[in-house]
Amino acid sequence: MKRTIQFLGAFIWLFSMTVCVHSQQKPPNIIYFLADDLGYGEVGAYGQKKIKTPNIDALTASGMKFTQHYSGAPVCAPARYILLTGKHAGHAYIRGNDEWAARGDVWDYKKMFADPNLEGQRPIPEETVTLAELLKTKGYTTGIFGKWGLGAPNTEGVPNRQGFDEFYGYNCQRQAHNLYPAHLWENEAKIRLRNPLVPPHQKLDSLADPNQGAAYSKFSQEDYAPELIHEKALAFMEDHQEEPFFLYYASPLPHLPLQAPKELVEAYRQEFGEEEPYTGDKGYFPNQHPKATYAAMIAYLDRQLGELVAKLKALGIYDNTLIIFTSDNGPTYTGGVDYEFFESSKPFGNGHGKTKGFVYEGGICVPMVASWPGHIKPGSSTDHISAFYDVLPTLCDVVNITPPKDVDGLSFKPVLLGGPQPQHDFLYWEFPSYNGQQAVRIGQWKGIRKNIFDGNMKVELYNLETDIGETVNVADQHPEIVSQIEAIMRQEHVPAINKKFRFTELGDK
Repeated sequence: MKRTIQFLGAFIWLFSMTVCVHSQQKPPNIIYFLADDLGYGEVGAYGQKKIKTPNIDALTASGMKFTQHYSGAPVCAPARYILLTGKHAGHAYIRGNDEWAARGDVWDYKKMFADPNLEGQRPIPEETVTLAELLKTKGYTTGIFGKWGLGAPNTEGVPNRQGFDEFYGYNCQRQAHNLYPAHLWENEAKIRLRNPLVPPHQKLDSLADPNQGAAYSKFSQEDYAPELIHEKALAFMEDHQEEPFFLYYASPLPHLPLQAPKELVEAYRQEFGEEEPYTGDKGYFPNQHPKATYAAMIAYLDRQLGELVAKLKALGIYDNTLIIFTSDNGPTYTGGVDYEFFESSKPFGNGHGKTKGFVYEGGICVPMVASWPGHIKPGSSTDHISAFYDVLPTLCDVVNITPPKDVDGLSFKPVLLGGPQPQHDFLYWEFPSYNGQQAVRIGQWKGIRKNIFDGNMKVELYNLETDIGETVNVADQHPEIVSQIEAIMRQEHVPAINKKFRFTELGDK
């Protein structure tokens, strides 16, 4: 009898320990992979035909494809701020790119290289509550690898003072206009690379033959920043495999300039054939094979995503990792990129005025894929309307954190898990650049106000169900919808703290 009781006691203890271990299972690792200027139509899973993206496509097949996911802004810095804070552009501290020119000649790359105090963008305030800081309250180790753009060196805005344990990459967006930079940053230390300083935005030498490869030699150096950043990200995963980690992989690809590994360029050069060289006349470095190089940059980005997934599997932690892949805004239209050849923003409007820098669909609707084995149904798709400012409350929901009360986002965790999903009443954007813009989406309707700085207050209205390319303005036919959108524009716009981002036309002082 005594032995039976002892056996029963041991069984109960073992069972209770098993339940305890199960209930205390490590929270999921989180990888947020952010491409830079990758268009909605530049990924195979979203219709791209000329550029091969097998790893992004495989991630899509393993998870969920979002067809109506939006950036928070049509350019870099505000999109990243909105992502990390959960606040839309009408409430955000950063609402546009601000190079903080009051410091001096911030566009002189030689001066900037010598003096880090000229580098970087205007810093976000010290009291900013970021996604990284919130995740740290649940024991997450946090790292950002890639491009920051939210606070210059030696300020409160650097990643290590905004919740990130580790940082490697570009502090400054302007420095990222060369993928073979003379330096990068590791935490708060400046790391000299084996590349000579070649200031961005140079044209081809007027005496050089554009059809000779030697004319472009100085634009391809030894240390390729995307490769160095990638190696650090892989090491971060290996170093922290025993604890939950948040990896914010902020790739500088495929943002210009046109620079990519030679073997990938050669593969696409053979596929595309001879092409007209780009001599740098529209900004950014010249390139002998612009189409092949742009395709190679996206192919390299795709390869890196595949290597991240392979690393997770090798470490045995893939099944407990949520991966989100997306882009910070729509594709570019300059610097040698042939957006018509690649149909970069298909099915939306393409080119200047419709893509990067603008609040039309091609500028802010981005590809987004989420994969989480055992949680997200493989091969699923959703037309749930979501935005960057939903990411913070979603990831807080995933790990059981109460988000700040002042966020504008709405968790889309329910849609990830296949359950009923609360919907936004509307999405809101404003952008105090490119002549001033506002936009609102309500269900099928999209309202856009542009050229605000010229005093234009008229709202264009598009029915996205029947006119995804935003070609037919139907504002005159639906005055009640226009009035509703105008009311939201007034309601959601709060004057910016930074005067640079204010709209006097909207009543800001």
